Amino acid sequence: MQTNLADFIKDTPEGQEADAILRSCVHCGFCTATCPTYQLLGDELDGPRGRIYLIKQVLEGQPATEKTQSHLDRCLTCRNCESTCPSGVEYGRLMDIGRGIVEQQVARPLGQQLLRYVLKEVLPRRWLFSPAMKAGQMMRPLLPRALKNKVPVARDPGHRPTRTHARKMLLLDGCVQPDMSPNINAATARVLDALGVQLIVAPRAGCCGAIRHHMNDQAGGLDDMRRNVDAWWPYVEAGAEAIVMTASGCGVTVKEYGHLLARDPAYASRAQKISALTKDLSEILPAFETQLASKVSIKKRVVYHPPCTLQHGQQIRGKVEDVLRAVGMDVKLCADSHLCCGSAGTYSVLQPTLSYQLRDNKIKHLQATEPEMIVSANIGCLTHLQSGTDTPVMHWVELIDHALR
Repeated sequence: MQTNLADFIKDTPEGQEADAILRSCVHCGFCTATCPTYQLLGDELDGPRGRIYLIKQVLEGQPATEKTQSHLDRCLTCRNCESTCPSGVEYGRLMDIGRGIVEQQVARPLGQQLLRYVLKEVLPRRWLFSPAMKAGQMMRPLLPRALKNKVPVARDPGHRPTRTHARKMLLLDGCVQPDMSPNINAATARVLDALGVQLIVAPRAGCCGAIRHHMNDQAGGLDDMRRNVDAWWPYVEAGAEAIVMTASGCGVTVKEYGHLLARDPAYASRAQKISALTKDLSEILPAFETQLASKVSIKKRVVYHPPCTLQHGQQIRGKVEDVLRAVGMDVKLCADSHLCCGSAGTYSVLQPTLSYQLRDNKIKHLQATEPEMIVSANIGCLTHLQSGTDTPVMHWVELIDHALR
C-alpha cells in the first residue's frame, strides 16, 4: 500500500508504526471472510480492509467524520483478521492509533461522552465498581434486562489457600472479575495449590489497562500498566516464576506491555520482562497434566468457546481442550469457533445490537453440540454468553477445581 502521511503524524513514533503497518497490507481481502461485523453488515467499511483505508485517509490528512468514527467503533478488535492475514498486518495496533486520532477530531454526542466516561472511570477502579456490582446483585430481580445481562448472580468463591510453597507465581486479580465471578481466581489458587504452586496477589496491582487504552484514553491505560509493573517488580526480583492470567483479555494486554511502554525509558526494560513472564493459565497447566489426571476424573460433555483474546490476540489454540481431555472430559468446539461472541470488553454496552446478534449466533452453534456445560476463558465472554442461555457457562478451571474438591 502506498502512503503519504500528513505532517502532523509522519515523523512521530505512532506515525512511523502506522506507516509500516499500512505498507504491509496487500489489499487481498482475506480478512473480510473472517470479520464478524462484515459478515453481519456486508459493508466493506465494516471490515478490516475498509477500516484500514479509512485510517489511511485520516493519517494522510483527510478530516475524520462521524461516519469514519462509526465504522471504527463497530470494530470488535477481535483480531480474527490478524490470524487470517497472509501478510501479518498488525491491525489491532493500527486501530489503536487510528481511533486515538479520530477521537481527537470528532466530538461525540454528550450521551456517548458520559457513557464512555463512566465505563473508563468506574470499571477499572474496584473501590467504585465493587459496591456498584454488589448493589446490582441485590436488586437483580428488579433490573431491566439490559442491566441484568451485565450483573451475574452472586456466588461464594470459597476459601483461598494459605499454604506456602517453594514455587511461587503472581496472579492478576483484575478489576471486574473479582466482583463478577470471584470463584475463578479462587479456583485457580486452589488448583495450583494442590499442584504445589503458591499464587501471590500483589496488593497494588489492578486493572491491566485494557479498558482505558481501548476506549482511547491511552495515557490513562499506560498509567494503569506502569502501576502494575511497579506492583509486580519486587516479586519478580524475588523469583516469581510467572504472572498468571485467568482472563485472556487481560493476558493479551499484559503481554503487550513491552511494546506499549517501549518508548518510556523508566519502564521499557521492566515492561519487557513483565510481558515475557506473563502466561495464560492454559500455558501453565499443561505441565501438570499427569498430576491432574491422577487426581481428577471429570466425565462431562462440554463445549469450549475460545475467546478471541486467546486464539487471535495471543495465538493460543488447543491448550485448554488438551487439559480438559487429560482429566476425562468430552470437549467439543462448535461451528465457526473462530468467530467472536460479541462481548469484546465494553463493546456489548456500546454496540448492543451487533453484540447480541453475535451472541445469539454463537449460542446457536454452541448448543448444537448438545453440551452439559459451556466453558470459556474470559470473564467478558462468560457473562455475555450466560445472558443468552440457560445452559451453565463457567470458566474451565472451575470444573477442575470442583472435581479436586
